[in-house]
Amino acid sequence: MDYRDRHVVVTGGTGALGAAVVSALLEKGAVCHVPVMDKAEAKRFAQRGHDRVRLVEVATLADEGEVARFYAGVTHLWASIHIAGGFAMQPLAETGKTALMAQLEMNLVSAFLCCAAAVRAMKGAGGRIVNVAARPALEPRLGAGMTAYTVSKAGVAALTGALGQEVAADGILVNAVAPSILDTPANRAAMPTADHALWPKVEEVAATILFLASPRNKVTRGAVVPVYGTA
Repeated sequence: MDYRDRHVVVTGGTGALGAAVVSALLEKGAVCHVPVMDKAEAKRFAQRGHDRVRLVEVATLADEGEVARFYAGVTHLWASIHIAGGFAMQPLAETGKTALMAQLEMNLVSAFLCCAAAVRAMKGAGGRIVNVAARPALEPRLGAGMTAYTVSKAGVAALTGALGQEVAADGILVNAVAPSILDTPANRAAMPTADHALWPKVEEVAATILFLASPRNKVTRGAVVPVYGTA
């Protein structure tokens, strides 16, 4: 998977999974463009000083103008990987419209707008788009107690399938991964008694994302790939 001189957007690139994706891309020679909304997280980002990392401050990825401004600064875009999002655990009866819209904006709207900007940038040249859904998007019963999150991620899965068909003739292959609970420090702290050995590692999920976003992927499109580990 040779990414030399290929420009790749990674939203959520300073988070646990995003950082693993960026590190793997850099090893393969990519130039990584990472929108930054959390300045504190960006300061902790191990690759912030790398000469092929471009960190760009954005207010939100749920605003068309902000997304357009960010993508306008990326030349020769090859791949756009959309990891940015948010999670909320809350019963439906306690979830108001504000909380629902927050999940939709963080997860679905951000992916939708970034997909649209990426498609415009890739027109005529082809490229790859990879979204991040979640296991409850494919198995909704697992979303009990976090319905707003589940609905937003199910939207990401549907977006991937529809867009994958829409832009295939333009040489743009659109796919997604659907992780189960990732093995991250935050998740371990939140669930200290769980069997962490069963959870997929961020580096393992990153490897799947890298293949889907790479020139080696010539045929897979519209797929939502389960990356569950052994959980």
